[in-house]
Amino acid sequence: MVAFEHSINLKSESELAVMREAGRLTAMALAAVRAAAAPGVTTGELNEVAEALMREHGVYSPFKNYPGPTPYPGSICTSINEELVHGIPGKRKLKDGDILSVDCGVVYEGFVGDSAFTIGIGEISPLAQKLIDVTRTALELGTEKMVPGNHSGDVGYAVESYVRSHGFYCTHVYTGHGVGREMHENPMLPNYGQPGQGFLLREGMTIALEPMVLVGTQHTRVLRDQWTVVSRDGSLTAHQENTIAITKDGPVILTSL
Repeated sequence: MVAFEHSINLKSESELAVMREAGRLTAMALAAVRAAAAPGVTTGELNEVAEALMREHGVYSPFKNYPGPTPYPGSICTSINEELVHGIPGKRKLKDGDILSVDCGVVYEGFVGDSAFTIGIGEISPLAQKLIDVTRTALELGTEKMVPGNHSGDVGYAVESYVRSHGFYCTHVYTGHGVGREMHENPMLPNYGQPGQGFLLREGMTIALEPMVLVGTQHTRVLRDQWTVVSRDGSLTAHQENTIAITKDGPVILTSL
């Protein structure tokens, strides 16, 4: 436990101020992508929109060339329909009725912001809209539990119990995570758990909470590109994420405009 405690980077007020700006720029990039997303637009074009905003503000994405089986080629992740996370931007065109998840990160003065949203393209099905709404509310409910003295299980339970109450599933493979000078820091924060269990939430922690929700199963597989994660049964998926600071005054969303 002592080693785990020492592996968590608690942020000072001055560091949180820098992370707030990193988060604001992340939110700006996501807003630009959201505005550009429409039928006929390619995911590669959305990546260019995000990169243009980053260049304008002198920042860059921690996603690009992120190490893996192959270096990740995009500055954002664009995941469509059954694609849960880590979809690679490219030539695929958005279609009316698709749902699109976009994950974006920005590095500003050495600190990372990390956030994601899922939206509908054109007119979407009632099931797709319900999935997006449930995932968004699950993020809000989990965020409310991110206060000093609570445990990670309180957060995960709030997320998964709400998702399951609507007949959907959370993946148990992919999790939220600490954010700071690195995009992925300790601690890992699952979207499941039991109240009062898991690690203790402490003032100064900065964590990306990211419900990843699937319609038909909690199980996933990875495509041949070695990055894109899809639902194993091909059912719809959604992803919402914010970077959140745990403070004495309650949770503070760092990735907001």
